[in-house]
Amino acid sequence: MAGNADESEAFGVLRSKRDATRYQILVEIAERQPAVNQREIADAIGVTAQAVSDYLRDLIEQGYVEKHGRGRYEVTKEGVDWLISRTEELRGIITHVSEDVIGQVEVETALATTAIAEGETVSLTMREGVLRAMAGDTGGATAVAVTDAEAGSDVGITNFQGVVEYDLGTVTAVSVPHVRDGGSRAVDSDRLRRIAADHDLLAVAGVEAFVAATDANLDPDVKFGSTAAVREAATKGLDVLLVATAPRLSAHTDELRKSNVSYEVVDAAEEWAGQE
Repeated sequence: MAGNADESEAFGVLRSKRDATRYQILVEIAERQPAVNQREIADAIGVTAQAVSDYLRDLIEQGYVEKHGRGRYEVTKEGVDWLISRTEELRGIITHVSEDVIGQVEVETALATTAIAEGETVSLTMREGVLRAMAGDTGGATAVAVTDAEAGSDVGITNFQGVVEYDLGTVTAVSVPHVRDGGSRAVDSDRLRRIAADHDLLAVAGVEAFVAATDANLDPDVKFGSTAAVREAATKGLDVLLVATAPRLSAHTDELRKSNVSYEVVDAAEEWAGQE
């Protein structure tokens, strides 16, 4: 039910007609290979046979398709990888639309910022990662309260209209080496403390990461279940600093990619070595 007005731009396969058509043609080739009829593909996706021919030539040049003779094509490993990455993007936007924009639950919970009466129309906003409801229909996203609520309490809402506009958060991931490779000693405490000041939430994953945060006089907001917590916080608009032991980092970045959350990885051992 909550969303981001500009979020569709984050999904590459929907960013342009060209990418969408390339995706469709690759799928059709994968289904029909090795004998591929360009006219059938054109009819299936609603473009001209000449357009399919042009796209095929481009896909071959990109290394996504190999030609083995007249009418015989095969999607390469690179092409399959490209399809998989774009399919993950589509899966992310489908999840976003079904769960956040349309809303699969009948009743959601928000924080009341004013007194609200059952049956009253409320305006919805997202701030500090919390969905908030205010009496009145002045906002771009509205709902109907199903409970009474005083300001500062929780309120049940349903009948959502519009989209709550907010930006996805970003994640800065500081990779801390395993203890055998230096552990927390590789982390510049002053630098870590400065970075943390620019983020809304601090999460740690691994003992080395926890010690690094402690040495920097930082109190982590998240110590357990950080993979899900970091993703959830970022999708609700919070900027997160993740300090993670190197072996645990990939689980977090995989989850962030699935949710189309922007992230940056800083390798403390390599990028901070010898720097003040």
